[in-house]
Amino acid sequence: MERLNVALLGAGTVGTQFLKLLSEREDRFEALATTVNLTGILVRNPERERPEWVPKNLLTTDAEAVLRDAEVVVELMGGTGRALELVDYALGEGIPVITANKALLAEAWDDLKPYAEDGMLYYEAAVMGGSPAVEVMAGSLRGNYPLELHGVLNGTTSYILSRMEAGHSFGEALAEAQEKGYAEADPLFDVAGIDAAHKLTVLARLIADPEFPWEEVRANTKGITHLKADEVMQAADRGTPIRLVASLYGEEGRWRAKVRPVKVPKGHPLATPGVQNAIFFRGDAVGEVVLTGPGAGGLATAGAVLADLFRLIEGYPGHSPAPAPVPAPAGPFLELEEV
Repeated sequence: MERLNVALLGAGTVGTQFLKLLSEREDRFEALATTVNLTGILVRNPERERPEWVPKNLLTTDAEAVLRDAEVVVELMGGTGRALELVDYALGEGIPVITANKALLAEAWDDLKPYAEDGMLYYEAAVMGGSPAVEVMAGSLRGNYPLELHGVLNGTTSYILSRMEAGHSFGEALAEAQEKGYAEADPLFDVAGIDAAHKLTVLARLIADPEFPWEEVRANTKGITHLKADEVMQAADRGTPIRLVASLYGEEGRWRAKVRPVKVPKGHPLATPGVQNAIFFRGDAVGEVVLTGPGAGGLATAGAVLADLFRLIEGYPGHSPAPAPVPAPAGPFLELEEV
């Protein structure tokens, strides 16, 4: 059996579920003639209470010790500060990185792009959690010229809007989402649309332009905090539920990206229930393709992280961006009324 030294950076919601899956999938690793050896688990506070399956003896604040013998780094810290520093170091040392960090991918692309092109960066879990959006866009759909893409990419906002349709205020729906673990204690990235904008940027670089600028997506992002319960209820009653939708389409000869709440026709794949995510893609060869799946929750995201680890062990490279910019289409496109 080959031993693979894996360093885990972060043991929060996704990290703890990743550790659980690691312990439950030993038979899968055995089938690949591999055993996973954790070199350490980097955390901010080793004394914090964690599930019983988390190996307490491996928790540390010493990044150097965790990375010293690592052959693979799994980054689940989030953010663009310390995470970028450690990911940069690992990649620079020739160590492949598996990450669910869409903020890092969106905002630090200048640093990461050369490694992504070399197949050293694995990031299936960065978009739509456990649903295979990255693999599909970077793989089976690459034979198409993309015509448009629209996605409900943030399960937290979908859950909040679904609860507002039932008569709850924004504050009540948000508190419920936090109680269920769908929203963080600080939900700004979710409700302001930034999380969806990060994910749209990742997708845009996979299908349209490997250099698609994060700043442009951020400048055209609007969240859901301005919406009132009666407005959301009335839209749902009229058969056009409101969802936060991220869109990529052509306009005046160039690609445009937007994140904003829109009215979606009832029954359309983007009229998602609960925390469900969806992508509506249209290509010149395949026509319309719809991907749906859970977009919030540590376990689903951890499953995608583990899938990338299997992918690496099986000898496949990480996810590469589009090899060159694709000309922007002229339309027509799916019409969605902004609110």
